Amino acid sequence: MQANLIILFAKAPVPGSAKTRLAPALTPKAAAELYRAFVDEMIDRFRAFKDTDFELHTDTRNDAWDDSGVTRKLQISGDLGLRMIHALDDGLNRGYEKTIILGSDSPTLPSGHVRTLLTLETDVALGPAEDGGFYAIAARRTDPRMFDGVEWSQPTTMAAAITAIRRCGLTVEVGDLWFDVDSPGDLYRLAKQSDLSPVFAQLLKRSLPDIS
Repeated sequence: MQANLIILFAKAPVPGSAKTRLAPALTPKAAAELYRAFVDEMIDRFRAFKDTDFELHTDTRNDAWDDSGVTRKLQISGDLGLRMIHALDDGLNRGYEKTIILGSDSPTLPSGHVRTLLTLETDVALGPAEDGGFYAIAARRTDPRMFDGVEWSQPTTMAAAITAIRRCGLTVEVGDLWFDVDSPGDLYRLAKQSDLSPVFAQLLKRSLPDIS
């Protein structure tokens, strides 16, 4: 067993459910296909990360990523905060020094951003997203109340999480800023990233044919 555990949270890539905010730039089917590629990209980026084990946790049972070769688990029922606390605790209870959960909306998340979160000497470390949320959370300690009062998918989500975590007596630091891909405008920004895999870049180009 490695020192740390990386958990990638993902949704089933179901048309009409995955990445619905990418409409009208993408059809529901195209949005789901692209989201599946988001997860593929992040699996490839972090599955062999130094000194870590890697798992994919999905919201429902599905056959997407069955051929990925990574450990698969099912998230528990409940809101996002409850699901994250359960996953963090599960990793820590298995003996990992630190467990980190990555969201799947940041397919070009730099490796260095994740390494920073794993090396911060605090109970909890958050990776801030530009929209006011966070793209990752790493923990060496948790508390069942650490997300009490936090409203998800809001511009104030990360600030509220920091307040709630500190209220529990846990220490928290913030890592490097990055962006989630949630809106059509984010897709064009994503297409300009220099480190896309060839397969992902081609899929993105087909999805948005006016990208030059």
